[in-house]
Formats: sequence, structure tokens, C-alpha cells
Amino acid sequence: MATAAPRLSPADTKTRILDAAEALFIGGGFDSMSMRQITSTAGVNLAAVNYHFGSKDALIHAVLARRLDPLDGQRLAMLDAFEAAYGERMSCEHVLVALFLPAVRIFRSESPMADSFLHFIGRAYTDPSPVVRDFIQTNYIQTLGRFFFAFQRTLPELSREDLGFRLNFAMGALSGILAGGNTQRLIREFTQQQGDHEAVILSRLASLMVAALKAPLPGPEDATLFGAMASIPGVAQIGIAPPANAP
Repeated sequence: MATAAPRLSPADTKTRILDAAEALFIGGGFDSMSMRQITSTAGVNLAAVNYHFGSKDALIHAVLARRLDPLDGQRLAMLDAFEAAYGERMSCEHVLVALFLPAVRIFRSESPMADSFLHFIGRAYTDPSPVVRDFIQTNYIQTLGRFFFAFQRTLPELSREDLGFRLNFAMGALSGILAGGNTQRLIREFTQQQGDHEAVILSRLASLMVAALKAPLPGPEDATLFGAMASIPGVAQIGIAPPANAP
């Protein structure tokens, strides 16, 4: 006679649902997830999902909070430590380390989800769904503000607008790469075969970010130069005039 499967506790059921939703979110994003996929992957019925979370939106909020809340706290604690240690001598490199090191340490840990953590972070910060975007912007606005002001203090030569543009561009590019997966390959290529220990990873990340943040501001002569490039014959009309066979 077949033995009945052991009954899961409410806590175990909730964890299985979160794990299933997280895996589906990493694989395709919020909008591609369905409740049927979640229940099938978790091996539970819809009533269990509704009991523990109430809705798909609430479920993804719980998935995000489970991973981002601890990361958020570690980032703030590290920024506090640097501010206490260095005060006015703190550099943008210190701010970048506070931003990146907690995630790198989770990635290199023995945690069951370590291998997928950077992929998860990339997906979370690039997912286009308002459900995800609004949750991150609402729940982590204080952390975003703390880091933005820290960058402002360490990069006083940049206006608020220029700093915001550079941070959005650099962080968006990095998140987009992480969201594509292949994190292990990315780290190997990124560190140029020097190993995946945190100092090497941080040095590579920081060098690229510092270059983006500290690049000289363009002047009028730069606009003139690029304007001339865009206006040479054979280039000026590309993408502006409709094709000859357009309706």
C-alpha cells in the first residue's frame, strides 16, 4: 500500500509558494507568471496561495521583501559604518562598496539561493511591471535617498540632474546584465579569470562605476562635435525621413 505524503505545515507551505513564485519571477518576470504556474510548481492548490497571500500582487511583494529587506538593512548598516569611520573623507568608492558588497557576499555564501541571487536582483530592478516598480520605489525610497545623498556629498562637482542621470544609466545597465542570467559566466569574464573573491569583484565593479560617475562633463564643443557627426551626408536623414515604400 502506498504511503500518504506527509502533510506540510502552514510555514512549509508558505515557503514552498514563495520559492516557486521566486523561481518563476527570475525566469520570466512578474507579468509572465500565472497563478496556475505558481500552484503547479509549488505543488499546492489555489486556496493555499489565497490563504497565505490573498493575491498575485501580494505574493510578489512578499517574494521581493523576503530578499530585498535583508539586503536593504545590510546596505544601510555598511553605509553607516563608512560614514562613522571616514566622515568627510568618505569617497564615492566607499558608497559603491556599501551598495554592492552585501549582494556580493550573499552571492558567495552557502545560502541555498546564492547562485540565483544576483539574477534575482537584476530581475527585481529591471522588471517593467508597475506592481514591482511601485513596491520597490515605495518600500526602499529611504535607502535610495540615503545613497543618493551620499553620492552627492562625495561627488559635489555633479549637479543633482547629472548625478541622477549617471546613476540611473550605470545601475540600469548593470541590472540589465544581471537580469539576463549567466551570472557565473559574467563573473568569470568580469574578473578576467582572477577568481570570484569579493575584492576582485568589487574592484571590477567599482572601477567601471567610478569611471561613469567621474567622467568629465561634456562642454559646448562636445555638442558641436557630435552634432557635426550627425549631420554629415548619408547620415543626416537616416531614421528621420520615412522609407520610400512607407504608406
